[in-house]
Amino acid sequence: MKGQYWNIEEGKKQASATLVESLRLKDIFSTNLLGTAILVFLMDTIVISTYKTKTIAPNLIISILVGLTITILILATFPVSGGYINPIISFSATLVGLISFSRAAIYIVAQCLGGALGALALKAVVSSTIEHTFSLGGCTLSVIALGPNGPIVIGLAMGQALRLKIICTFVFLFASIWIAFEDRQAKALGHVVVFSIVGLVIGLLVFISTMVMTTKGYAGAEMNPTRCFGPIMVRGGHLWNGHWVFWVGSTIACVAFYTYTKIIPCLHFHANARRHDLFNILKGWFVLRDH
Repeated sequence: MKGQYWNIEEGKKQASATLVESLRLKDIFSTNLLGTAILVFLMDTIVISTYKTKTIAPNLIISILVGLTITILILATFPVSGGYINPIISFSATLVGLISFSRAAIYIVAQCLGGALGALALKAVVSSTIEHTFSLGGCTLSVIALGPNGPIVIGLAMGQALRLKIICTFVFLFASIWIAFEDRQAKALGHVVVFSIVGLVIGLLVFISTMVMTTKGYAGAEMNPTRCFGPIMVRGGHLWNGHWVFWVGSTIACVAFYTYTKIIPCLHFHANARRHDLFNILKGWFVLRDH
């Protein structure tokens, strides 16, 4: 009877743990969705309002405001979801083993839905003229403009945009997310400082990518693909042109960053012991296959 009672109690404990985990996943999903929706709404509003008011240095102002916005939103969502409001962060965290692939999939789906929700919210409050003129602040590589002999396409070539996206995303991961992933630095600095660094680095990269490539029609190497995905889901059209660059470039950079963390000595980056680490998962899979 004692053994039977223990099995019943154990079953209750497991069911309770499953329920708690399920509720937590719902909280994480909703936080990712809402956090990304607010992020896309605010960032697209910043882009539209800055260019609409014709300020002297729009790229600088956008960079500063974007950095502040991201820092505040990461701090706001950190207690519930860990601040994962960016597919780049979610995917790179998966590769180094911080979260599982299934959890990352939930995060990224929520973030994409949040991006669309944020763009819908922006569409609901702006005029049709602004929506058409600025494409809800969506990301573009090129646009069609009037030339001396008719319409012409101006902007950045896809190959060049892809290379810039890969480089900027890798710098983003190396210069800021690295600190958040590395246990010793994160504990020593505290999450407020770490997330401030993340916001600062993103702001710098926005400024650099838009100033180095001062080409009309190019929106910059966006560090959060959901900001590009949201307006596409609402407006579509020319925003689809080259949209793959923001996702493929991000993926390549995340894999390159993960490869770098495996090459450097483990004493500089504590990731080998994480059970969700991609290398450990593949190694375990091959071991099971051999047996």
